[in-house]
Amino acid sequence: MKIISVIPARYAASRFPAKLMQDLEGKPVILRTYEAVVRTGLFQEVFVATDSEVIFDTVVSAGGKAIMSLKEHDCGSDRIAEAVSSMDVDIIVNVQGDEPFTDRESLAGVLAVFQDDIDKEIDLASLMTQITDPEEIDNPNTVKVIVDNRNFALYFSRSRIPYPRSKDENITYFKHKGIYAFRKSALMDFQRLPMLSLEATEKIEAIRYLEYGKKIKMVETHVTGIEIDTPEDLERAKKAWK
Repeated sequence: MKIISVIPARYAASRFPAKLMQDLEGKPVILRTYEAVVRTGLFQEVFVATDSEVIFDTVVSAGGKAIMSLKEHDCGSDRIAEAVSSMDVDIIVNVQGDEPFTDRESLAGVLAVFQDDIDKEIDLASLMTQITDPEEIDNPNTVKVIVDNRNFALYFSRSRIPYPRSKDENITYFKHKGIYAFRKSALMDFQRLPMLSLEATEKIEAIRYLEYGKKIKMVETHVTGIEIDTPEDLERAKKAWK
């Protein structure tokens, strides 16, 4: 199998504009993320796919590989699908550009799903981590996921799922981490299929795969890292980096 990683990198961000170009101890966030993915040694190639000449030039000038998007895209899956459409690859791993603490163990976990999938039953694999902060459970910026008894995703939501109607139940809540491993065929399908109501309501691209019957295998990880969504996250990242 040929396995690559593509990091979608949009310059604009509603909560933290230009966050990927913010300095993280001497290098922009996007470059720290790119280098972290390369360091895992899991991929034949690693690319950044971006709509920004600034991000493109930053990656290339540092010796990295970048692809300039030809169209406007609403989500990372669409951006990656355009970037890899003519590539002869089997598995594409999407790592978010604001994940400079990306680790090898977690990425190896999602790739192992496909190595064990003899019947090619699985379309995507992704990561989840147990929520330990009670405030995150009701935070709409934290995407929650529920799974079946084989760890296939049933649904993703910004709301609390499952809802604890019985207070006697001991419920474990899981946060969806935005790292995906796709079969190329599933990614190409995503690009051509229109958004349906659930995805439009929740604003979670993973739901489109479920709405069209794709199977997403979730892998639990205990590595939380720091996703840089706000200026406060960046300050936490700087302290952690030191």
